[in-house]
Order: sequence, then C-alpha cells, then structure tokens
Amino acid sequence: MSDIIYTKVDEAPELASASFLPIIQKFAAAAGVTVGTKDISLAGRILATFPENLSEDQRQPDDLADLGRLVKTAEANVIKLPNISASVPQLVAAIKELQSKGYAVPDYPEAPATEAEEAIRAKYDGIKGSAVNPVLREGNSDRRAAKAVKNFAQNNPHRMGDWSADSKTQVSSMSGNDFFSNEASATLAEETTAKIVLETATGEIVLKEGLSYPAGTVVDATFMSVAALKDFLAAEIEKTKADGTLFSLHLKSTMMKVSDPIIFGHAVKAFLAPVFDAHGAALADLGVNPNSGLGDLLDRVKDDAAIMADIDACMAARPPMYMVDSDKGLTNLHVSSDVIIDASMPALIRAGGKGWGPDGKEADANCVIPDNSYAPIYDETINFFKENGKLNPATAGTVQNIGLMAQKAEEYGSHPTTFEVPEAGTVKMILADGTVLHQHEVEVGDIWRSASTRKAPIEDWVNLAIDRQKAEGCEAIFWLDADRAHDAELIAYVEPILKARGVADKFTIMPPRAATRASFETITAGNNSIAITGNVLRDYLTDLFPILELATSAKMLSIVKLMNGGGLFETGAGGSAPKHVQQLNEENHLRWDSLGEFCALGESLTFLADSKNNEKARVLGQAVDAATQGILDDSRSPSRKVGEPDNRNSHYWFARYWAEALAGQNSDPELAAYFAPVAKALAEGESDILAELAAVQGAPADLGGYYRTDPEKTAAVMRPSATLNAIIG
Repeated sequence: MSDIIYTKVDEAPELASASFLPIIQKFAAAAGVTVGTKDISLAGRILATFPENLSEDQRQPDDLADLGRLVKTAEANVIKLPNISASVPQLVAAIKELQSKGYAVPDYPEAPATEAEEAIRAKYDGIKGSAVNPVLREGNSDRRAAKAVKNFAQNNPHRMGDWSADSKTQVSSMSGNDFFSNEASATLAEETTAKIVLETATGEIVLKEGLSYPAGTVVDATFMSVAALKDFLAAEIEKTKADGTLFSLHLKSTMMKVSDPIIFGHAVKAFLAPVFDAHGAALADLGVNPNSGLGDLLDRVKDDAAIMADIDACMAARPPMYMVDSDKGLTNLHVSSDVIIDASMPALIRAGGKGWGPDGKEADANCVIPDNSYAPIYDETINFFKENGKLNPATAGTVQNIGLMAQKAEEYGSHPTTFEVPEAGTVKMILADGTVLHQHEVEVGDIWRSASTRKAPIEDWVNLAIDRQKAEGCEAIFWLDADRAHDAELIAYVEPILKARGVADKFTIMPPRAATRASFETITAGNNSIAITGNVLRDYLTDLFPILELATSAKMLSIVKLMNGGGLFETGAGGSAPKHVQQLNEENHLRWDSLGEFCALGESLTFLADSKNNEKARVLGQAVDAATQGILDDSRSPSRKVGEPDNRNSHYWFARYWAEALAGQNSDPELAAYFAPVAKALAEGESDILAELAAVQGAPADLGGYYRTDPEKTAAVMRPSATLNAIIG
C-alpha cells in the first residue's frame, strides 16, 4: 500500500489531477514517500459493481471497498477529492457512455418488472447519491479556512452583491407535516435489531428488515405528507407570481437520493399542473417521470405539438423561474442535480439575494425549501443581510466547523431506510423484542425515512469540538435545537461530556436559527466562531460561510480525524465542476482551482511525518504551505476567462514555489540539494512553459469521454507543456 492514497474521481477535479498528480509523485519520491491512487469515480464504481458483465481486461477492483477497509486502520492517509454524488440522470448518462465504449454493463431499470431487474436496480442504488462518503468517513470533520487563504481573502476582498431592506427575496417552507415537524427520536438502551413495516387495511408490508443498532444509538424516524407538500407547492407558485419574483426550488437530490428526487418531481408536476391534468395518460405513455426533471420531459414530448403548446401556455402563465443557465434555457426544474442547495443558496445570498431569470437579468427570488429542518439557517441569513447589509470579506472573521459524520451519522436521506409509501397505513419501526420504537400514520405517496447516529461517533465529535475550542479559544456553538426530537437526544450526550471535562462554560447550545444570527454577528465584528453541527449542517455551513468569506468553499481545509488513528484529507466542494468541464471541452480552459488540493496535501504530508516519523515528509509539507502562500500572494490562481492563466498554469507555479521553498530550506540539506536544480529548471523554463500552456487555449479539447475519459487524450490536454513535462517526468 502506498504511503498516501490520492483518489481518482470525476469531472474537473480529476482533470486537474492529470496535471497535478505527476508533480506530487515526483516531489514525494524525493522523501521516500509513495503516492498511489484508488478509483472512486462514478464510472469506476459502476465497473466494479458488475464484473460478471465485463471481459477480464475490462474488470477493475472495488477500490471503494478497499478504501473502506483502509480508513478503519491507523495506516490510512487518504487525500479525497470531490466525487460525483450521482443522481439518476447522471447515473444513466454514465452507463450509456460506458456502453458506448464497449462495457456491457446493464441498463438502469427505472421501473423494474422482474426479479433480475430488481437485483440490478439494487446494485445501482448502492452507487447513487453519497455512496462514497459514508464508506470513507470513519471519523468526524474539522473544516476551516487555512490561515493563508483567510489572510488572502481579507487582503483581496471579493465582490459581494448589495442587499436592501426592501428585497423581496425570501425563504418559504412548509407550515407543518414535513420531516421536521413529524420527527421522533430515541436512544437505544441496548444492542438490538429492528425491522420497518407498513401495516395496511389488507395486511403487513415489510419495508426493511435486518437492521442492526449497537447500544447508545440515536434512532430517528419521520415522514413528509405528500398532500401537504402539494398544497404548499401550489400556494408558493401563486405567491411567487403575485410577488413578482423568481420561483426557485432548493434541494439536494444528489445526496438525499430517495427523498429529494421525489420532492423535485412533485415540484415539476405542480409547476406544469394544467399540462399533467390535460395530458396525464399521454405523458405516461411517453415514459415521462417528473422526478427526472423538466429537461427529460421536454425531450420526450418535443414531437407532440398539442402537449408542447400547452406547456408553452402554462409556462407563460407561471412566474418566471430561477435559471441554471438562462443563455441555454436551463431552468431550476430541468435536472434535479443542477440545483444543489448548499451551493445554490450561498451563491444567491452572496449576490445580494438575486438570481438569474429567463430574461438573462437578475431578480429577487422566492427560495422554496419545503422541509423546515435546516431552512431556517438560510431564512435567518437573508433576514440578517436585509437588516445589516452585505458582509465585508476584508474585515469578517471566520466560522469553522466541527461536523458529526462518522460511521454514517445522520446519513443524507438515510437511503436504505427511506420509502415512498405504497399504501395508506401505519409505518412502524419494531425492535427485536417487539417494542414499537416509532410509528407514523401515512398516506399513499408520503415519504417516510429513518436515520441513526451511533454513540462512539457522537462522543468523538464532542471531544473533537473541545480540542478545537481549546486550540482556538474563540466562541463555540453546538447548533442543536432542544425542541427538535433528534437534537434533544444529542444534547443528552453533549452536556454530560462538557461537564465531565470541565468546559461547559466554553460552549453554548443554540437552535440553528439563533446560532446563524449569533455567528454572523460574531464574524461581522471581526471575530471567529466554531459551529459544531450534525452531518447535514456540516455540509451546508461549510459552503455558506466560505462562499461569503472566501468566495468559494473549494478553499476550505477539510480534515477528517479517523476514529482508529488514520487521516482523511478532503479537498473542497465540486458543485461547479460540470461547468468547468464544459468550458474545457469548448475552449480548452480549465478554471478549476486546486487550492483545496494544495491545502490537503500539506496536511497529509504533515500527518505522515507524525505517524511514520518521516522528517523529510514534514519538510515537504512545510514547503507546500510556503508554495500555497506564494500562489495566493502572487495571484497565481486560475482565471475564469479563456486566454488567461488556468489550472495548468497554477500547477506550474505551485511546482516552482514548492521546489524553491525546498531548495531554500536548511532543515534537510539532502532535499535542498535535490530540489535546487529542479527549482532552477522551472525558473529558467518559465517563458517556454507559459507559452506552451497558452498555445493550446481557445480550441475545443478532446478528452475521449466525460465520465470515463481516455487517459492518453486527457494527459495530452492537461500536460501540454513539453518543457514542464521534461522537468517533472
């Protein structure tokens, strides 16, 4: 096993790896450090799942399973880049691409009709959504802005949209009968198994059995009423039209891969209600599934003039929609994975509450977030900026995050235990001894789900928060609502640990809405705060605050201290990666910023130095920090515009700064001597290297694929400088 594992992923981060990984491997080798790869890309996961469909030379090992075993050991040192959290449309597209390349993987059965199709569907469902993260995250999250990154953001503040007190932008959520209001939670006194059943007027349907929970596990159950959801969506569409704002729906269908695509489908159907009322049977015959989005629907009905005419009439009568790409006519409801709440809401807030409308102009928006569990953080953020004006990045403090996520804690959507209710009745969670832990009266189509959080991760999370607060000495808030069922169970763990360690006075426990306001007041005053949250808020807040503070969440330092002693170093968010690939394909310009990879690399090398007593690795890590500072100080990050420096240029400068830092240090003369000629060659080759990198921009780039690119073509695109390649090897 290599000393460091660098994950092979998808889209822009993986393209950047084609340029950056050879640099890492050359430099690391000088310290006796090996850097290997494991394929956790969507295409790689698909191929590893169906070896029986492939020829011997097409098969590949299940790298995700291998990593899942590794992260449970003290030997783990993994740099994890953002991978695709596949929605059904992304999964289907990846399957089609693999099939076109000669991989005989089966089609995805959206409506399985046989046992064989059910089995195939079950395998694919294990690949969808956040399949990677729960496997690898055997520890809790420590996310914060690296010091160099925060200093740069303050010295070079990014543009922020102006807020006005009379802005019509608002967050709208259900008034009840959502996941938040229907939640029940309990902490198990002893280890047990459980099953989930639906009792109906005609009998019992087993939804899930064989569930196993250790003692001390917090187990939640809740449901969303589809009738209440439909009424809510219909009312919001009318309210949006009356207010003259944009209709915008914000979900996370990629992560909440069972619940949110269903909610998304109801929104599509609500927006086009007259069309579905008039043409329901014809739409069904054409294979229309609202969960697949407006884009898929339009593609299926484009040849039916009557349906298209009614769609046009309906859209004209509806409020204008928040657009993903107004130039291309891509609406908020086109594809469920195009609007991801933790990226879309902060972007809108940063822009002063403005979203792009179909006319290509900015406008206020009605931000529809059906469930109330975490919608209040965005509502309170908007209220705060209406009252106080935009945040000033030059003077703002920072919000760090300690996130509870180990061992699938609060797993998104709890995929194996989320169900669209097939018949009216009572859903019950029944323990091994016959105890009914939770039960809910439900109707057809309601979305019921359960989630669980184990004792050991909770205790580790609290202790990690204590350590971080001690190191920072700043405000620290547990974002927990005593009036919410799940949070109350967590508070019952948190308070005794804080008291036992004598630090209860160092922490505050607040509901998310109050914690949001307190945190903004703190950073507006130039001070720092630590947000200690569950898994979903960990994800939301580590986009919200960094996008406002730093302009991007990709620049966050994300350290997962694995519970068995290893280290997992995440490199930032990949929500904008598809647009980056599109630009590369069209203009051979990759604007992906590898700053997250730089920060993770430094932490990984330092961790290796500590765990393996490798002082050369420590010197490498210290030089990484110097190189990262150089990238920021000298403005060597990628530009967004073709013809200007891009991701490949930033890698050249990083390699140069890294080599110069190593050549100039005196802690390790051997490394200094090794890197002196490398630094000299990189400096002397500057004009040739930059000219070679610039020469390829402007024309389309051929990667040989999207989900599974051709390695040689990708290398040719991402390593176009012969001079640089000769130095790096």
